[in-house]
Amino acid sequence: MDHDAFLALLTPRGQRALAEAVELMGADPVVAATRMRKSHDAALTSAALTQATLRERAVAKFGDDAASMYFTPHGVEQATRREVAEHRAARFRPGQRVIDVCCGIGGDLIALARAGCQVDAVDADPLTVAVARANIDALGLSDLATVRTADAATVDPSGYDVLFADPARRTARGRTFDPNAYSPPWPVVLDLLGRAPAACLKVAPGIPYEFIPEGAEAEWVSHRGEVKEAVVWTGRLSGGAGLRRATRLPGGSTLTPTGAEARVGPLGRFVYEPDGAAIRAHLVAEVAERVGGRLADPLIAYITGDDPLDTEWASRYEVHEAMPFSVKRLRAALRARQVGNATIKKRASAVDIERLRRDLRLSGDKSAVVILTRIIDRPSALICTPSRPA
Repeated sequence: MDHDAFLALLTPRGQRALAEAVELMGADPVVAATRMRKSHDAALTSAALTQATLRERAVAKFGDDAASMYFTPHGVEQATRREVAEHRAARFRPGQRVIDVCCGIGGDLIALARAGCQVDAVDADPLTVAVARANIDALGLSDLATVRTADAATVDPSGYDVLFADPARRTARGRTFDPNAYSPPWPVVLDLLGRAPAACLKVAPGIPYEFIPEGAEAEWVSHRGEVKEAVVWTGRLSGGAGLRRATRLPGGSTLTPTGAEARVGPLGRFVYEPDGAAIRAHLVAEVAERVGGRLADPLIAYITGDDPLDTEWASRYEVHEAMPFSVKRLRAALRARQVGNATIKKRASAVDIERLRRDLRLSGDKSAVVILTRIIDRPSALICTPSRPA
């Protein structure tokens, strides 16, 4: 979808085409295109059908808002979930002036405006800016937000209360984990942070610790058990210099350092798998403290214990059998238990899970969880079942 085709969607003629495309969702694509071409030209037909498809995909992230919003394919993929954006925006104060230097299609921009902030947003791509502007208009937020085309490096954040930045983490070759390959690159991001009174910087959850600016708070956020992002908070938005925080959504429960030190001990009756946000934030000892557990290996983020204690910060599994890792031995043990369906998890194991699944040749009507890990530096396999909270 090019810029002109998108702008055509915003005209009365384009709105009629889009409404027709939405009604045709679920129909055969060729049939839908043929029907629409009777009333609309090829470019508008393609743009409308594309937008209707993107809206359907976006429901998972934006809920009911998706029905009136506009998207690009990359925008849907990279956009923040509404619950995550709202969690972040809740730390801002109504009335704050915010500069959003990498606004994308406007997911965070919308959350900030709804939180009562006055937001000026920029993006380097004209089509993305047009989409973000259309979203602000569609959701009735034009009095609280503006969007324009500009390079983030040209923005002066010193005239605002808060800088919000979500640098793109994709290149032509796909997702990048190197902050220096972000767009804008890390040196530009740090320059912006250095000139901002306060900042909220959204980064990949795997960001190396050495890239986190000194004196900033770092927060890792998971949504329904899946780690979504890390956030760097500076200035008045920071909860404390050097603070590490893990947050679980929905619900918003948080975990911060308590000074706990995880002890190491023998494998117990239960294994706990900490939430990924707690692992990223180096708060596994705090999770172990909550369940009275210990580490079965000093370098592995699996907690073990003898009692089935509940915590929202970890999934619990009951261990039925533990053995040194061997495909032959594991296969025999699973067959003896009539396991035909196995969920295989691994940590600190080089085993290819799909190849292992083929080699196990499972059959039977029972289910199990197989955990591949190290127990006191020995490659091991655990046969488990989920242990439900009391």
